[in-house]
Amino acid sequence: MKNAQEQFKIIMKGVNQVVSEENLMQKLEKSIASNTPLIVKLGLDPSAPDIHLGHAVVLRKIKQMQDLGHRAVIIIGDFTGRIGDPSGKSKTRKPLTTEQVLENAKTYKNQIFKILDKKKTDLRFNSEWLSKLNFEDILKLAGKVTVARILERDDFEKRYKNNEPIGLHEFFYPLMQAYDSVEIKADIEMGGTDQTFNILMGRTLQKDYGQDSQIALFMPLLEGTDGIEKMSKSLGNYIGIHENAVDIYQKTMTIPDSLIIKYFELATDIHPDEIELIKIELNNSNTNPRDVKMRLAKEITALYCGSNEAEIAEDHFKTVFQKNLIPDDIAEFNLSSDCLISHGQIDLVKIMVINGLAKSNSEAKRLITQNALKIDGEKFNEFIMVNPHNSFTIQIGKSKFIKIKI
Repeated sequence: MKNAQEQFKIIMKGVNQVVSEENLMQKLEKSIASNTPLIVKLGLDPSAPDIHLGHAVVLRKIKQMQDLGHRAVIIIGDFTGRIGDPSGKSKTRKPLTTEQVLENAKTYKNQIFKILDKKKTDLRFNSEWLSKLNFEDILKLAGKVTVARILERDDFEKRYKNNEPIGLHEFFYPLMQAYDSVEIKADIEMGGTDQTFNILMGRTLQKDYGQDSQIALFMPLLEGTDGIEKMSKSLGNYIGIHENAVDIYQKTMTIPDSLIIKYFELATDIHPDEIELIKIELNNSNTNPRDVKMRLAKEITALYCGSNEAEIAEDHFKTVFQKNLIPDDIAEFNLSSDCLISHGQIDLVKIMVINGLAKSNSEAKRLITQNALKIDGEKFNEFIMVNPHNSFTIQIGKSKFIKIKI
C-alpha cells in the first residue's frame, strides 16, 4: 500500500466535498497499520442503466481506491428501486416492477466492470437484508430519525411547502440507503452532490448502531459536451462508455476549453501531480488548448476502448478534422432500387435515413437545407441527385461518411 498521505492525495483528486478529511486520514492510517482494506460503498438505483462519463465519475474514483488496495461493495438497489430515489424529484416516482428492477440490475452488472476491478468488487442486492426486516425492525429504524430531519431535504421541503403530495414510503428511502451502510459496515460511501442527505444519514445511522461513521465522499456533477448542462442522454450532451473509439474521441474534442482540467480530474486516472503540470501548460500562452484536449481525448478513449483503438481514433480525427480529408475506412453502400426515384435520379433523403446519417426524413431534409451535406467534399443542398457518378461519398457534418456504389 502507498503511504496515507499519497493515498489521501489521489483519493481527493476532483472531490467536491468530504466529511471529514481528518476522519479519512485516520481511516487510511488504520487501514495501513492493520493491513486491512477499506470498504468503499456505492449504491446504484437500477432505473437508468446506460452508463456515460457523468455516471462514471464516481466509478472511476472507486477504481482509483481499488488500485490503492481497497475493496468496493456495489449495492444494487433492487429493494429500494421499488420505491425510487426521490432526490431532486418534484413528485412521487412510479415504482419499478420487480422484473424491471432485475433487468436493469443485470445491465448495470454488465457495465460497471468496464471500469471496476472485478476481483476487488463485491456485488450485493439490498433485498438480501431489507426484505428480511419485520415490522418491528422497521419501526425501530424509523424511530432513529425525526420527521423534522427528513423534511430538511430540499426536495421534501419544497414539496411540503407547495402542498404537493409526499408518499410516506418516500421517507424510508434515505433510511434504507443508510441501513445498507450499517449492513456492510462501510468505511467510505461515494456519491454525487445530489446524494448528500442520503449519505450523511448513513453516518448517523452507523453511529446509532455502534459502528464507526463512514466517510462521506461527494463527487461533483460533470457537465456534458455543451459545457452547460449536467451530462445527460436525454439532452444529447453525453459521452457513452460503450460507444466506439472514434465517437468517444470526437465527442471529447467538442468540450469547451474551460472544462479540460475538470475532465482530466473526473474522467481519467491521471495522477494529481501530473494534472498540476497540465494546468501550468494550459496557462502558457504558447500552448494550444487543442493539443492538450487531444491528449485528454486519447486518455479517455484508451480507458474504455484500449490504447490501440485510441491511436486509430486520433489518426481518424487528424485526417477528418485537421486535414479535412475523407478517411479511407468508410462503409460502403450498394444503391438499392428503393432509393431510385426514376432513371438517373437518386433520393438522398432515403439514403441518409437507411444508412443512419439521419434519424428521419425530416431530419435529413433539415441537414441538407442547413448545408450539412457534402458530396465528394463539395456542399450539396438538394434532396435529389441527378446523373450521379458510379461511386461517390456522402458526408454529413465533420464525422459521418458513407460511400455509395451504383
